[in-house]
Amino acid sequence: MTATSLAALRTADREEADRFFAETPAEDLVAAVVATDDETLLDLIGREEVRAAAVPGILARLDEYADHDRLAAVSGTVRFDLRRRGRLLESHAIVLDGGAVRPVADERAAAEADVVLSTSLLRFVRLVAGQRNAGLEYLCGGLDVEGDAMLALAVGGVFRVPGSDEVAVDPTTLDPDAVARAVGEASTDHLRRVMAGGFRPVVLEEVFRRLPSFVDERKADGLDLVVGFRLGGGPGDPDRYVVTLRDGAACVTRDDEGRRDATIVCEAHDFLRLATGHLGAVAGVVKGRLGVKGDKAKALAFAATIRFPSG
Repeated sequence: MTATSLAALRTADREEADRFFAETPAEDLVAAVVATDDETLLDLIGREEVRAAAVPGILARLDEYADHDRLAAVSGTVRFDLRRRGRLLESHAIVLDGGAVRPVADERAAAEADVVLSTSLLRFVRLVAGQRNAGLEYLCGGLDVEGDAMLALAVGGVFRVPGSDEVAVDPTTLDPDAVARAVGEASTDHLRRVMAGGFRPVVLEEVFRRLPSFVDERKADGLDLVVGFRLGGGPGDPDRYVVTLRDGAACVTRDDEGRRDATIVCEAHDFLRLATGHLGAVAGVVKGRLGVKGDKAKALAFAATIRFPSG
């Protein structure tokens, strides 16, 4: 299967398009999409006959490449709002229940979906083909999530790209530089929404899990510092983390007791900018986006030892 295999869709009627998406092996279909450039793909899915067949055809076959053990543990209704040039083109919904995936024909049930994933039609096709990562798309603003964010995360961990073991959303596999690039593309308003919603704990836990690997051992050598982080902007109390820097290495805990040389106070979306190299510690303090309680010199000394990814 090559990109030329999609050429038949240029003249296909609805019946032919339905048959194409129903009968083409999933791995072959993915290979064809991967080999097709954006402009050509947009032309094809811009045809009403093709678009009307493509999305329902793809959604109807999701269970072909699901991890069925994970699928059995997920239940809920998911709606996809697909746009082109910012305009809503169509909506589709699926129900996940008892290890099965089925389309939702009832408009009322679709309107009351547990989670709504909104993206462009082109991004949807690229996501399904494994060319884009849903987690990165969400961070950069290419994918919006409304409703049950943990259901969206669970759904992303259920489906695999045909011919691949890669799941759509797995924060532990995301490349830090790719995350940094995604954060750099996102607007402040979007990051604020992300860090105020259900993905917040996932993002924060992953950032702090990786933080020890960003320590510059040479700069940290000889330092003995304990720095706390108090991150606001969430639905409840601020999240608190403590980083101990000793013998050139860092350790992260959630313990809120004991010694603190300094505590960095900020909104979680500003911390995400800091942790991806888009907000310098000194600039953050000067601009009032980062506050420091305790010894500012020690807080800045700590920040100087961390080599955050910058994309």
